[in-house]
Amino acid sequence: MTTLSYAPRAVPAFGLGSKRSLHLIERNMLAYRRMWLILISGVFEPVFYLLSIGVGLGKLIPNVTGPGGRPVTYVEFVAPALLATAAMQGAIFDSTFNIFFKIKYGRNYHAILATPLTVGDVALGEVGWALLRGLLYAAAFLCVAAGFGATPSWWAPLALPAAVLIGFAFAGLGMACTTFMRSWQDFDWVTLAMMPMFLFSTTFFPLGVYPRWLQVFVECTPLYQGIEIVRGLMLGTVEPALLGRAAYLAILGAVGLAIASRRLGRLLTS
Repeated sequence: MTTLSYAPRAVPAFGLGSKRSLHLIERNMLAYRRMWLILISGVFEPVFYLLSIGVGLGKLIPNVTGPGGRPVTYVEFVAPALLATAAMQGAIFDSTFNIFFKIKYGRNYHAILATPLTVGDVALGEVGWALLRGLLYAAAFLCVAAGFGATPSWWAPLALPAAVLIGFAFAGLGMACTTFMRSWQDFDWVTLAMMPMFLFSTTFFPLGVYPRWLQVFVECTPLYQGIEIVRGLMLGTVEPALLGRAAYLAILGAVGLAIASRRLGRLLTS
């Protein structure tokens, strides 16, 4: 009886979840009530980078070329990139390491699928929670950046919706990749992918300082697209090209969510 009621909800489907996924987000919020220090710890890393590199080293660096070719201070150049990175890190952490533990060791989803929730609800709920975590990091960082005068434009508050979009892209992509992981050692590939993106996606230097072959590679990365959106909004250079970058992130997140939903269903029924 139990097997018959469990299997239909675990079979991969094209659906990407429903409003029932909110129950999974609520479950994660309750689980973190006693681990709130772990939840907010990700706020500090980008803030330390802002203080040490953006503010400290920025005193020694002249203005750099910002969006639209106009000169901006170094702290104004770095701050949007660190905000986008904060959203990426918050989303990636929850959609990779935590998901892997729940699949392989916690067996959380086997219990969840005994309820009316489907695999699509699980995937959408976990991605939604990863978005909230990334948004928390981005919002905290935006407040710090504003205190250092790194948000000169009235468009700056729209950096938070942009951070949600960045989180969606990386949460969907991260969860999809996690469903292919076989052991903790496989997560070395996650670190290997994130570190070059963080260092080269115009986080600390304009794109023009790189050779052309590296520029092409950087322009294909989702973090670069996210940084360009946030930098344009925080510095007041709002162009139609930002819509294309936003579409890139939205499509990447949707494709990742669809793959994660189907793969998760196969893993839980095998």
